[in-house]
Amino acid sequence: MDRPRVVLGVAGGIAAYKAVELLRQLTETGHDVRVVPTASALAFVGAPTWAALSGSPVSASTWNDVSEVPHVRIGQSADLVVVAPATADLLAKAAHGLADDLLTNTLLTARCPVLLAPAMHTEMWEHPATQANVALLRSRGTLVLEPAVGRLTGADSGKGRLPDPAEIALVCRRVLARGGLELDLAGRRVLVSAGGTREHLDPVRYLGNRSSGRQGHALARCAVARGAEVVLVTAAGLPDVAGAEVVRVTSALELHAAVLAQAGSCDAVVMAAAVADYRPAERLATKRKKTATLQVELVQNPDVLLELVGVRTEGQVLVGFAAETGDADGDVLAHGRAKLARKGCDLLVVNEVGEPGHPTGFEGEDNAATVLGADGSSTSVPLGSKDALADAVWDLVAARLPAR
Repeated sequence: MDRPRVVLGVAGGIAAYKAVELLRQLTETGHDVRVVPTASALAFVGAPTWAALSGSPVSASTWNDVSEVPHVRIGQSADLVVVAPATADLLAKAAHGLADDLLTNTLLTARCPVLLAPAMHTEMWEHPATQANVALLRSRGTLVLEPAVGRLTGADSGKGRLPDPAEIALVCRRVLARGGLELDLAGRRVLVSAGGTREHLDPVRYLGNRSSGRQGHALARCAVARGAEVVLVTAAGLPDVAGAEVVRVTSALELHAAVLAQAGSCDAVVMAAAVADYRPAERLATKRKKTATLQVELVQNPDVLLELVGVRTEGQVLVGFAAETGDADGDVLAHGRAKLARKGCDLLVVNEVGEPGHPTGFEGEDNAATVLGADGSSTSVPLGSKDALADAVWDLVAARLPAR
């Protein structure tokens, strides 16, 4: 098969050096990458670097190799155009159709998905002109990621940091996997919870579970790739998902508070987190000393999904997860159907879990599930990547969201 053809645009911001890592991530996963920098970007990272790592010629000008008509051909032949970093200037030019160099000409001729990863100072990102340009681009079907929050140039910190290049690469792969399908979650705000919560006994020990958070992070990533505004409430120790607002939590009570604070403004909530059912009645301020036996009183944690059902807004789609094992009282699906009836959510993703090494569920790279619907539907998702399961869940969610 032909390798996916990616155009990596690089605008003139200090974060241009991070695009070198994005280029490496894309080339090492089998993509054919053509780097198109702006003249300003070449002041940060020179053309020899881009050419050596991509294996393709590099130019910022429309006047090189004119016989090949590069200002048209590059965009026409691409499967994806990603610009990282996308500066405020680049966003303005893209929004208003200006084409004064090879990169902006490429953006005008591209008929494939276009992904822009902004990076700039907070004040520039928040300026009404930039926000208007972003809104205009999104209205036309361009995927504009939300910048990350963190250290900026110099001593400044705030929103405007380029997301982690490895995470941008993962979003690129999800966009390519969808084959140019429309951004069916554009204009939607969604919340995803992820990871296993930890309930501390003392400053050292905690009660927890084996959830890695990979499935929840995959759900957030796939929602970003489909155009959604994503809030990820995560207890996992994984990198921030590019383009998502990430809220870090540890315990079930922290997750409960974070989810309830955000859910009211969301069109869909997907509770993929493995939330502890119980927590210690008392958390000691000092480490417990070893004894022959240990008795710990546990109290029940709030049922977050059940509470969400009770306060849901009109048209909101609620999705729960059920990690199940069969037992004498029924198989995995029997337990899943009982949980769906008990919770009252719209969809319940039921997957079988087991000991370490089990092909589905906790800790692994792959997953399989049956998605049960409150309408009586049942959708089987075969064993595959957690990204594939995530897209299958969003397909079902998108079909249930009210039209706008």
